[in-house]
Amino acid sequence: MDGSEECLAAGFAAGDEHCMEAVYRRWRPLVHSLAHRCLGDEREAEDVTQQVFLAAWHGRRRYRPGPGGLGAWITGITRHKVADALEARTRRARAAAAAAGAAPGRADRPGSLPQQESEQVLDRVLVLGELARLPFEQQRVLRLAFYADLTQTQIADRTGLPLGTVKSHMRRALHQLRRSLPAAARATR
Repeated sequence: MDGSEECLAAGFAAGDEHCMEAVYRRWRPLVHSLAHRCLGDEREAEDVTQQVFLAAWHGRRRYRPGPGGLGAWITGITRHKVADALEARTRRARAAAAAAGAAPGRADRPGSLPQQESEQVLDRVLVLGELARLPFEQQRVLRLAFYADLTQTQIADRTGLPLGTVKSHMRRALHQLRRSLPAAARATR
C-alpha cells in the first residue's frame, strides 16, 4: 500500500467524509463489477454496491490495515453482501414456490393441503411479502433475528451496524409489520 492509500485509509477510518467520497470513487467500479458478475442483475448489483459502502462507513472503526489494504477489506464486505443477496433470492424463490403450491382451488383437489396448512402457507407468504416491503436494513435485521436466531448484539457484530441502530431497525420494522399485516390479510381473504 503506498503512502497516499495509507492516508486515504486512515482518513476513512477516522470518519473524514472527503476520504469516504474518494474511497467510493476508487472502489465503486470494482464492487459493482463483482456484485454484477455474481448476481447477474443490474438492480441487485446497485443495491449491493450501496450496501457495501454503507456497511464500510458504519464499520470503519473496525478497519485494520493489512495485506491488500482498504481495497481487500471492502472486497470482503462485498463478498458478504453478495452472499446475503443470494440468500434473499433463494428465500424469495421458496416463498414463490410455496405460494404456487397454495394457489386458489387447490384445496378442492385430491392430494391437496388441508385447510389449516393452506392458511399457514398463505400467512407465511403474506409475512414474506410485507417483509420484502421494508427497507433493506430493517429486513436484514429481522431476518437475522428470526431466521438465523441471532441476538441484537450478534446482529450488530455481523452487520457492522451499531447496536442502537440494530435496535431501532428492529423496532421500526416490527411496528411497520404490526400495521401492515392486518391490512394485507384482509385484502387476501
